[in-house]
Amino acid sequence: MSDIPSTARVVIIGGGVVGVSTLYHLAKEGWSDCVLLEKNELTAGSTWHAAGNCPNFAGSWAVMNMQRHGLKMYRTLGDDMDYPINYHVSGSIRLAHTKERMQEFAHVASMARAQGLEMTMCSPQELKAHHPFMETHDLLGGLWDPLDGDIDPAQLTQALAKGARDLGAKILRFTPAIGVDRQGDEWVVKTEKGDIRCEKVVNAAGYYAQRIGEWFRPFGGRRVPAVVMSHQYFLTEEIPDLAAWTAEAGHKLPIVRDVDISYYLRQDKNGLNLGPYERNCRAHWVTPEDPMPDDFSFQLYPDDLDRLEFYIEDAMARVPILGEAGVGRVINGPIPYAPDGLPQIGPMPGVANAYEAHSFTFGIAQGGGAGKVMAEWIVHGETEWDMWDCDPRRYTAHADHEFTLAKAMETYGHEYAMHFPHHEWPAGRGKKLSPVHDKILAAGAQLGVYNGWERANWFAREGDDTSEAATETWDREGPWAQRVREEVAAVRDGVGVLDLCGFSRFGLNGDGAAEWLRGRICGALPKVGRMTLGYFADTRGHLLTEMSILRHGDDQFTLITAAAAQWHDFELLQRALPADGSLTLVDRTEEMSTLIVCGPKSRELFESLSDDADLSLSWLSVQSATVAGKPVMLPRVCFAGELGWEIHAAISDMPEIYDAVMAAGAVPFGMYALDSMRLEKGYRTWKGDLSSEYTMLEAGLERFVKLDKPQDYPGKVALLNEKQQGRKRAFVSMVVEGNPQDARSMSTLLHDGGPVGEVTSGGYGYRVDASIAFGIVRADLAVPGTELAVEIFGEAYKAVVQEEQPLWDPQNERIRA
Repeated sequence: MSDIPSTARVVIIGGGVVGVSTLYHLAKEGWSDCVLLEKNELTAGSTWHAAGNCPNFAGSWAVMNMQRHGLKMYRTLGDDMDYPINYHVSGSIRLAHTKERMQEFAHVASMARAQGLEMTMCSPQELKAHHPFMETHDLLGGLWDPLDGDIDPAQLTQALAKGARDLGAKILRFTPAIGVDRQGDEWVVKTEKGDIRCEKVVNAAGYYAQRIGEWFRPFGGRRVPAVVMSHQYFLTEEIPDLAAWTAEAGHKLPIVRDVDISYYLRQDKNGLNLGPYERNCRAHWVTPEDPMPDDFSFQLYPDDLDRLEFYIEDAMARVPILGEAGVGRVINGPIPYAPDGLPQIGPMPGVANAYEAHSFTFGIAQGGGAGKVMAEWIVHGETEWDMWDCDPRRYTAHADHEFTLAKAMETYGHEYAMHFPHHEWPAGRGKKLSPVHDKILAAGAQLGVYNGWERANWFAREGDDTSEAATETWDREGPWAQRVREEVAAVRDGVGVLDLCGFSRFGLNGDGAAEWLRGRICGALPKVGRMTLGYFADTRGHLLTEMSILRHGDDQFTLITAAAAQWHDFELLQRALPADGSLTLVDRTEEMSTLIVCGPKSRELFESLSDDADLSLSWLSVQSATVAGKPVMLPRVCFAGELGWEIHAAISDMPEIYDAVMAAGAVPFGMYALDSMRLEKGYRTWKGDLSSEYTMLEAGLERFVKLDKPQDYPGKVALLNEKQQGRKRAFVSMVVEGNPQDARSMSTLLHDGGPVGEVTSGGYGYRVDASIAFGIVRADLAVPGTELAVEIFGEAYKAVVQEEQPLWDPQNERIRA
């Protein structure tokens, strides 16, 4: 008889560190009736051959949260589980060859302080004191993280497994899942030993996640965007000088990461472990001639040290004792990569009650935090931290095999790259093109990518430096700056046009649609022929998303949201629809495109192009009309904060409309100019300022919250309680003084020398001639005139809290003209 249970609350597919951590954290939540299926032994995939490095350092707030939580947990896990774990907290140093790298380190150190971590900027001499075997003569400095280290991946996983079993969860080894089925509201996970019926299922299959994902495609799933990369590192034989030093010092050397060269170098017993992320990297199992094997448990690829030659030579020059011993062992194993190198953890796109927790390139460091996040998704449907950076829904239909492979190769080869604010990565481009793509290119458009859509960031003129190298700076000024100033001036003084392809748009119709929508948003609906912003909260009153709600009839709506939010927001709506089928929700993103036409002369432009548009209708009106003889939807709204309209038209009609708008005198402008102008107006960005880490009241959106309406929308009770108790944090707009770089997202805000909040977005306002930052601060400091400081790349600059009104046109006279 098989001991496989016939039912479970959750089935997790995959027995690596992430799957086991998820099981453990579910059991801690009280969900002990859960089962993990592993086709071989625990850790048989990427976990067993992982180097086990445990950094706190991350450029992503969400990833840093996961790593911080996991590493703190690991420091007591052995004692907590009564299981032996080799965990060495040796500290680490990151090396900087350039000013830009020192700036990046300073920014991450500031983020870390906001999370309660201490990372210290170091001079070359201080680096040498941390690591006496290292050459530092050619370095500008570096970063010290005292809590970095390494852990034994197998011991970590087994300790988590013991904790899960002790709490009543079940782990079935040598029990591969072979398929899934859907019966009613339940999943059936199939194994050769029997089927398990469950409420929820998790794909935590590591580098097999794409194969497992195919099982869910008949139920609404998609091809999992992940590629298996070959990660190679080697261990030296014992180095006598290192053994002697360790015996005398009583501890290990810190990890060295030479991120400008692209490798880590770590002490392993009395030898060294060198692991490069090489540019000439290799993906496996990506062609029909190289298929993924059915089982690659505890296996490695053949050694391929020739492709690491450059990195080995550089590391030997940096730490000469590396050359004193031979190679003891080479590890060349599979590691999964998403296109951006970040994990995919959260709801499975398009599939109810299914989740993903895979594509972890640093799964050991992130496993503890990932288990916490995954358990929160499953049990509560919401997470403590905003996890959008890792949400599987961040990739939509453009993430095909070609795109995923190109981006994964690029990301692996630039694992330690800096992500400059004006730099665009070149791989995987051209997936979603505007209907006027060729026209904006001919006008000098320098393109950026927004959920796969190519949009103009700025328009270059002859002689402008449009090289990739010119964008590799943190500074505000660059070849784009003067052009952005000119584009803003054109909108301010005349009329501009922005090709805004890729808006996510959904049609909502059916008897009762209005009442249903009132029960989902925090505020009120617009009248017929009008539009408004609708905000959706979770049960805690935290902000999930913002949508523009355009009302065409009593129960007829268009909902418009950010390009990146397409799958996230559609799913938010779809999964809450009435079960009786009375409402229809249709994704029309691919059917239409948008132009923003705005500026004080925009009414004159429309008068020359439309015979039937009523241009006297007020701000936030919506009408159907014709422009250049083509049928359009014409909302009077403008994210730039000027008199203006949006033209929404069929893809096929947009080229002719665009030509007519340009011929009528509009000047093209790009996303950089739009971002500058929206900051001046106090307009928020999705997943920048509009984050689920903040409540509606903290985010300064109380005017969109109706606590007295009868509908019991999600978060209403929590918001009522917060209103009574008083908010703890508050949204502010600030003017920053003297800074040559604008404030980055998650830059720390200080008062009296201590952290009191963080920046959510920042940039330069060319109409008000000031550097602007939005942020969330301690509520008592959200008083106009309060002087705060913002840390920008290690320097503190004065940031003055502004009035709760736009910096530009505070009475909205221009947009209402």
